[in-house]
Amino acid sequence: MDSVAELARDLAGRFELQPLLGRILCHATSLLGCESGSIALVNEASGTYMKKVDIGVGCQEGHTFSLNEGLTGQVVRSRSTVILDAYCSIERGHIPRNDPRWNCAVIGVPIQWGQQIVGVFIVFSPDEDRLFTPEEARLAQLFANHAAIALVNSDLHAKASVREREAAVAAERERAVRDVHETVGRSLATLLLSLDEAEKASLLDNGQHAITPHISNARTIAHDALTETRRTVLGMDPAALSGRTLDKAIASELTWVEAMSGAATQLTVIGEARPLAPEIAHQAFKIVQEALSNVVTHARATTVRAGLVYDRGSLVVVVEDNGQGFDLAAAHGDHAALLSGCLGLHGMTSRATHLGGELHIDTTPGWGTTVRATLPDRAPVPDIARQPQWKILIANDSPVISAGLVRLLSVAEPAIQVTAEVSSAEQLFDAYELLRPDVILVDLDMVHQDTTGVLTKIRALDPGAAIVVLTDNPTVEEVRTARQACVRGFINWRASGDTIARVLVAAGQGKALFEGDIFDRLLGVSSLHDAETGNFTPREKEVRAMVIRGMADKQIASELGISVKTVEKHVGSVLRKAGARNRTMLASMNGREPEPSHPWG
Repeated sequence: MDSVAELARDLAGRFELQPLLGRILCHATSLLGCESGSIALVNEASGTYMKKVDIGVGCQEGHTFSLNEGLTGQVVRSRSTVILDAYCSIERGHIPRNDPRWNCAVIGVPIQWGQQIVGVFIVFSPDEDRLFTPEEARLAQLFANHAAIALVNSDLHAKASVREREAAVAAERERAVRDVHETVGRSLATLLLSLDEAEKASLLDNGQHAITPHISNARTIAHDALTETRRTVLGMDPAALSGRTLDKAIASELTWVEAMSGAATQLTVIGEARPLAPEIAHQAFKIVQEALSNVVTHARATTVRAGLVYDRGSLVVVVEDNGQGFDLAAAHGDHAALLSGCLGLHGMTSRATHLGGELHIDTTPGWGTTVRATLPDRAPVPDIARQPQWKILIANDSPVISAGLVRLLSVAEPAIQVTAEVSSAEQLFDAYELLRPDVILVDLDMVHQDTTGVLTKIRALDPGAAIVVLTDNPTVEEVRTARQACVRGFINWRASGDTIARVLVAAGQGKALFEGDIFDRLLGVSSLHDAETGNFTPREKEVRAMVIRGMADKQIASELGISVKTVEKHVGSVLRKAGARNRTMLASMNGREPEPSHPWG
């Protein structure tokens, strides 16, 4: 009941799928009195399945297989629970003959949601004499149901994340359209007005002198438009705000209004002017700029007034004209369809809303227009939940590998942020001292080349520093050395992005998590000690020594004068006690060069 209650807490809310499936599998094997099992994710549409997580058995976690093979395929074909007295009865299985589970019973349960099989839950018997009962099958089905809830919940959260990203992209696209409209559209409108004046002058006077000032003005406008467009693309403040206060920038815009429309202008500042957050000043200026552009383009006003009101905790900007006004409902509507004529109005509203403020437009045809925006004087605090949670420092002397790790992590876990990449041990300490990342991901070779004791210095600076090593087939001695350097996790070069992210997050949380074969080697370190302290029986010690020398079961049986069946049982017991998946691994744990591994190794 405690296990079920813990699972219920696990399934509530948002979670990382793979660690949760691992916990579900651990609970199931424990309650069934077993030690090994696996969970595979099924894609019936493509006819494949992927081993998502396994414990105690080498089932090639992370690999994809056809539904025509393995126990998973058999379960999907039967669409029901499958109980076998021995795993060896499967025609195309994925564990070797010398694995202790080869002749053991196994149970496979479909993980279903509705009529769809989304995965398969597999548990192995701990020994050859143990068979699964119908009651145990029902218990396994209960845990398969928990796994189904986890899978569907994870899928829902993934879809929600996709929608959040799409909404963010849409908002950024809207901002880009708005800025381009306000920058380029405003400049082109002004340019057209200047060219219209040049055309009128040419009709009144055939000489060149009347046209020249207007052409010169048009050239200046085009140059300014190019500058503003470049600044917009680069995400910079408008040129008019560069090095100026907000009121001076607005005064400059009013001068432009006078030059373009001949209207009388006035700027009023109420309250004590104070420095504003750059984002507030930027958006306030763009709202005023768009409102004044509309006045010049459409209003035909004779007077234009702008105001800045510094209130407690807020800033109010006002633009008022006595022009011809317009029908707000027809031009503005509800923004359901953005017609080209209301992009400016929509842009002003979006800017105010983005800051948590409000925009009001008061206009009547023939009676002028007033635009009033109320903005907070501080930029809104970003959503903390969306910020990267785990800061990672990568130390690797290969730029290609570093770039690949950054890409894998960005796809696998949005909560991870790579703060820096360094290529030498000398750079590592300075980077750590400056950035204080949550986890260091360092190449094992760099650990052994650390002649200046950088990792020791980092430990002295921060005893809680989390260090994870990236390596490939380390020797037992290398694993020992890394552990002495207080390494908290090990990752194989061939690990998937999800696995790498899982180990890094675990290290950041203060846990030790080891991937695949690396974990086996760590077990090998303790297994050697176990062998020395007498955990093997005298007969098992004899069998173990012969297995390490590479002798086959028949040779061992002949040498010891016992049956091959008895040798097989002793070999299975030795492998289980040593924590080795197969003979090759047992030999490598004892200092011998391992033979070429099987595809399932």
